[in-house]
Amino acid sequence: MRYFWTFFWSFLLVQMLTYVVSSMTPGAKFEFIPGAIVSVGVTILIFIASAIIPNEPVEQH
Repeated sequence: MRYFWTFFWSFLLVQMLTYVVSSMTPGAKFEFIPGAIVSVGVTILIFIASAIIPNEPVEQH
């Protein structure tokens, strides 16, 4: 279920970012497909980052 929600939120946030950037750029129009592709990439990067970051607490030196 966490995979679904991670993709869901990254998809929504990337689409929002794509819309805002295309609205602020003169002459650009909003395109759905590039935002969807980027959201898949962002989801994969989030999973990789969560696998690399350790879960154990750091011991006191």
